[in-house]
Amino acid sequence: MAVFVLPFLDALARDLVQPKDGPPVDFTRPAGEPALVSADSVSWRIFKNPVALFVGGVAAVILELADPAVRTGVWEHSSFRREPVHRLRRTGLAAMVTVYGAASEARAMIAHVVRLHEKVAGRTPAGQPYHANDVALLTWVQATAEFGFAQAYRQYVNALSLEELDRLCEEGLAAAQLYGALDAPASLADLERLFEARRERLEASPIVFEFLDILHAAPVFPLAMRPLQRLLIRAAVELVPAWIRARLGLTAAFGLRFWQRPLVRLAGALADRIMLRSSPAVQSCVRLGLPADYLYRRGGGT
Repeated sequence: MAVFVLPFLDALARDLVQPKDGPPVDFTRPAGEPALVSADSVSWRIFKNPVALFVGGVAAVILELADPAVRTGVWEHSSFRREPVHRLRRTGLAAMVTVYGAASEARAMIAHVVRLHEKVAGRTPAGQPYHANDVALLTWVQATAEFGFAQAYRQYVNALSLEELDRLCEEGLAAAQLYGALDAPASLADLERLFEARRERLEASPIVFEFLDILHAAPVFPLAMRPLQRLLIRAAVELVPAWIRARLGLTAAFGLRFWQRPLVRLAGALADRIMLRSSPAVQSCVRLGLPADYLYRRGGGT
């Protein structure tokens, strides 16, 4: 059952995924056009939850920054250090369009991103060449996103079966192919093998801590909700596999205290019941002629 919220919360959620430097994306159009992923998918259930989205997204970036080539490309060619909120908003919107947007809109957006990535190349501090459209790097980015969102949802919102985790990987393949992540994991087993294969490549960097410092200070949430922002960042660190946290130097001080985990779970559970009428999830249901609360009914639309 969905809980309807005050207009200011709806406006806040809308601001977090809509650009300030361009026209807003209308997820209700074109009427009737399906997305790359079906409405009864695991992806649609997970991405409607803003807590899972924020926590999973931060965890994914931490994992991305553990790879030296991805880290250098992101840090040298993105605006995150100068405009963290703007960058987070653009990234969030891209994720929403990929999952919920009409397929034609998603393909056009992804093609634009691929063209931008074509210009991103260089060398890591160790002299290793990199290119943003390299299949291996794109595959790692895709895998970290799948891991982050899945783990955030299952740890802080609702359990996911092994079958649902496999389905989530399968659902991401269409977009992954369009982005160029040709070796994206198609199952949980593939995801685990990829993480293991990356074991010797991942390394510590001061940039990981700089990223967390910027994220703590950035006005992502309104001032009154800033404690929640800091709590969710801790929850994201906690999701990173223990061996990677150890390699990055993310000690227990960066994660959740024992009494904070129930608070994150409470936030995740509440977010799963709050229906935001302007959210891409709800607007996309309307586009397909489904009830606005389709994803909030018992079973989460599955």
